[in-house]
Amino acid sequence: MQIIRDERDIEQGLAALLEIDPRLRPVAAEAGALPLRLREPGFEGLAHIIVSQVVSRASADAIWGKMIAGMGQVTAEGYAGLEPETWRTFGLSRIKHDTLARVAEAVAGGGLNLHALSAESPEKALSELTSIKGIGPWTAEVYLMFCGGHADVFPAGDVALQAAVGMAFGHDVRPLAKAIAREAAVWAPWRSVAARLFWAYYAVKTRRDALPIV
Repeated sequence: MQIIRDERDIEQGLAALLEIDPRLRPVAAEAGALPLRLREPGFEGLAHIIVSQVVSRASADAIWGKMIAGMGQVTAEGYAGLEPETWRTFGLSRIKHDTLARVAEAVAGGGLNLHALSAESPEKALSELTSIKGIGPWTAEVYLMFCGGHADVFPAGDVALQAAVGMAFGHDVRPLAKAIAREAAVWAPWRSVAARLFWAYYAVKTRRDALPIV
């Protein structure tokens, strides 16, 4: 199983993709440099992804800043040990707090080893993550890509990726997740690099950065 650790792995994956699917060559020419944006695996990385969902970057930064100020380091043990209602002072929604609490309890209790997911198959790792209520496929996929270093994950439910693939391949209507997943199957075992390619392409085409906040 391929693991992405640095820019050289991205370059290797992109070169392989352009051989696998020549349709990607003009996409790559427009997209320019592809982002690496890796962070350490563990509770902090997953927590940051959860906090950043469905809010602006400014809001995510503000919430995260309050968590750092209140906790010092964001750890599973620290979050699980918070006084009741402390989460409200961070600006978290009830739903996000509940998800973070479940993840923290699973990690602190030994039921979930976030570091070990890097060595598991994407299917097994995704199954472990999504078994926790509140963690959907997109959250799990983004964690595996940007914290676990998995090279063969494609978040087909990501709207920006759907739009980017549609623009690249001349679709009149934005393709939906199932169609994108079928399209992406050919890009194995480098689907995480393909996702980075299409996020970069989307940014060039729309002048908006849609890369997940990690």
